[in-house]
Amino acid sequence: MGDAVELEVAGRTVRLSSPGKVFFPERGYTKLDLARYYQAVAPGILRALRDRPTTLQRYPDGIEGEWFYQKRAPKGMPDWIPTAHITFPSGRSADEMCPTEEAAVVWAAQYGTLVFHPWPVRRTDVDHPDELRIDLDPQPGTDYDDAARAAHELRAVLDEYGLRGWPKTSGGRGMHVFVPIEPRWTFTQVRRAAIAVGREMERRMPEKVTIKWWKEERGERIFIDYNQTARDRTIASAYSVRPRPHAPVSAPLRWDEVGVAHPQDFDITTMPGRFAELGDVHADMDEHAFSLEPLLELARRDEQDHGLGDLPYPPEYPKMPGEPSRVQPSRARKPKPSAS
Repeated sequence: MGDAVELEVAGRTVRLSSPGKVFFPERGYTKLDLARYYQAVAPGILRALRDRPTTLQRYPDGIEGEWFYQKRAPKGMPDWIPTAHITFPSGRSADEMCPTEEAAVVWAAQYGTLVFHPWPVRRTDVDHPDELRIDLDPQPGTDYDDAARAAHELRAVLDEYGLRGWPKTSGGRGMHVFVPIEPRWTFTQVRRAAIAVGREMERRMPEKVTIKWWKEERGERIFIDYNQTARDRTIASAYSVRPRPHAPVSAPLRWDEVGVAHPQDFDITTMPGRFAELGDVHADMDEHAFSLEPLLELARRDEQDHGLGDLPYPPEYPKMPGEPSRVQPSRARKPKPSAS
């Protein structure tokens, strides 16, 4: 696997052991290829991760080996990488790493980190998200092109409510749209805003989009996964490498590229060239912070006028006030017919 190498990253030296270890057997990409990819896009991925508690999705033996999520800061982490104390829905807590330098990303790659999962908060305020993240998830019978069409309608919805989104590929078949927001609202309120967006999308594209939590109800539609805004739910960051044979990456896009560019266009060999030419096309995200009040007002109207309240949380979450039953519709007890 070769002797260790040292990479210079923004003024720091990062040691990489076993650089020849193959992480992507189909293409032959190695740990060194992974680290050099992150070195090439370091300013972009740091913009996406900066000061955010970040869970590491690690593949120490490559994508065909065992993998795990590292939520707690790894032992031996350099003292120049800060942490933040976060609390999970279970009541447990942990100190997670919060990248503030480009070298932190390459350091994590040394330990087999492919995917970075940042919380939508900063370490200075871990209870108030500063991003509304909307996940457009293709269901069986749909694909990326369907997600792209939904994304354009989502852009129109956001615009009508005074918000702007920044789109990216998921690295798979789906799309993500991130909206920078003022850190004034709780996770519960941000989730409520995501539900309101999803319901508005359902009204506009009823045959193409759904917010139904139960898979048996979704059909061949794009699912807007509102629960990705719940506390401790995260979405792969921009520029993260995804654990698929061709080493695709989650690619930030301009809106005029949505539906034109495709996920297979972006991997660890093509993204560095794009980044060198265009830079980070989402670089201006941090210059904006929108208000959620218009969406929260939409949520209030949905509940008041249409009786549309909360929706189910994931099964591992504690029962929340006002949450409907988590029983799968096909398994719900049917009311007994009244005696005549």
